[in-house]
This record gives sequence, structure tokens and C-alpha cells, in this order.
Amino acid sequence: MVLHTSLAKLAALCIMEEETYDYPGHTYREVRTMQWIERLNEALLYIEDHLEGDISYAQASRLANCSTYHFQRMFTYIAGVPLGEYIRRRRLTKAALALQRGAKVLDVALLYGYDSPTSFNRAFQAVHGLTPSEAKKEGAALKAYPKISFSLTIKGEQEMEYRIERKDAFRVVGASCSLPKDMEESMQVVPRFWNEKAKDGTIAKLCSLLGEGQGLLGICTNSDEEKQMMYTIGVALPEGMIEGMESRMIDASLWAVFPGRGPMPGTIQAVERRIMTEWLPSSGYEFANGVDMEVYLDDDPSNQSFEVWMPIKQQA
Repeated sequence: MVLHTSLAKLAALCIMEEETYDYPGHTYREVRTMQWIERLNEALLYIEDHLEGDISYAQASRLANCSTYHFQRMFTYIAGVPLGEYIRRRRLTKAALALQRGAKVLDVALLYGYDSPTSFNRAFQAVHGLTPSEAKKEGAALKAYPKISFSLTIKGEQEMEYRIERKDAFRVVGASCSLPKDMEESMQVVPRFWNEKAKDGTIAKLCSLLGEGQGLLGICTNSDEEKQMMYTIGVALPEGMIEGMESRMIDASLWAVFPGRGPMPGTIQAVERRIMTEWLPSSGYEFANGVDMEVYLDDDPSNQSFEVWMPIKQQA
């Protein structure tokens, strides 16, 4: 499966180092994108070659010249499926072929990373709609998910509103939880954490501390340099503590700030997708290590006013 995506979408995945190139008739920007496509496809080839063993997201990200955080996030935005789900589908596609060639169910389960026939059976049925034993029969109707590859399509994009703002280090008080490195898992943890903190009164208590023009913050670590990914719901509070809550410092940074309004969570996800795939490559900036922030400026989830803050630095 070849996924055609925009120049912006591919270039946004990471900012590559300048290299010597030989692509007559193409702009430097297009050349950089072509080089990135090659690296991205190298990462996908690595994944394909290791479907029958352990897959290191860190190694795939190194091949793509990105952090694991951005590699997973951008793969999801471009391919339309989380990286982990793509890998599961590819493994179960190959598992079905192995079963039809006569391999034993237990051997196939172990080969594609399942600890037991029970877990393999459950995952196999979720994809193919029948059991592994039924898949061995002649005429069984199976599903195949082809290998993804990327190619280049250049197109225009709609305008985006933003501002660049430099902000000193500031202190946040609130509640935090640890996140798994796997992006698919972390996307399930964060909504549960918000629900938990709404039910126990934490969010109401934090909202009572908001001053004029302030918003409730959702803060996520975005750097592989951190040993533990963290997510914090909090408010900026220069001093003082709130019983039962913790504090963390957010480093000084240059930020790109994107306002929006609409129903949650779909609108803010759409804005974040456009930041990563459309705004970044033409901005002259690249993402900096630190945290991503969502700022919620009112409490109407059906038409919420918000800002997305991304730490940036001048492109090298």
C-alpha cells in the first residue's frame, strides 16, 4: 500500500541535516522531503523485516531520523492508523498465510509475539473474523493488510492562525500521571486520567484557582531524553501549594501558539494534526525538547476555546 501524502506532512515528521543531493529539477525543499521519504521507508522496511521478532521503536525512529514520540505520532496522522495497530495487522496477515501453509497454531502464535494460543486466538478473530483453526481450512475467507510505503504528493493547504511567544520558566501545580512510551496506549491513559480527576474534584479545585485570562493546562512530555513520559493537569501558580497536589517547573521556551474553538476532543486533535503535518515545514522552526501544552480557556466541551502550545527553536 503506497500512501500519498503532502510535502508538508512528510517534511514535518523531522527536520533533517543538510546533505549533498542530486535530484535535478527539484527544489531543495522537495529534495529534503524525498530524502525523508527514503528514511521513513527504511524505518518501515525495518519493521517489516522484524515482524517475526522484536521490533524496537527506538531503532525504527533512528532510521527515520525522529524521536520515537514524533515517529509514532506522525505515523498515526499520515497512515490513519496507530503504529502499534499497523504492526498487529501486518503480523496477523502473515500469521494467516503461515496457517494456510500448514504451520501449527501454537508455532505461529509464538512466532508473531503471542504468549499463548488464547491471546493469539482472540487477536486473530478480531482481525479475520474466524479462529486460527478455521483459517487453516481451504476456502477460508481472510483479510490481508498490505505493507505501507510512502510517496510524495505536493498540494496546497489551508491557512492557519498562530503566534510566536517567548515565555520564561513557570511553575505548575496540579496532578500528574506517568505515560507509557507507546503512543497508542498513552492516548487511552490521558482521557481516563481526565475523567478520574473530574470525578474526584481535582479539576474543579484547579479551575477555582484560575485568574483572568488563564486556562486549565494539559501538559505532556515530548522528549525521548526524559526517562519517564509524564502528563499533568494543572494551573500556573507562582507560589503556594494545594493540599494533595504536586508542582513541576516548565522550562523557559519559545512557543508556537495555535488558537481554536470547537467540540472536544475532535477539534483539538485536528489542530494538532495540522500543526505537525502542515505548519511546521514552512515555518522555519523545528520542535524543541520540552513539553507540549493544551490550554483550555472555558468549560464548554461542545464549543470549547483552547490554545495548543508547541515548544520550538529556529531551524538549523
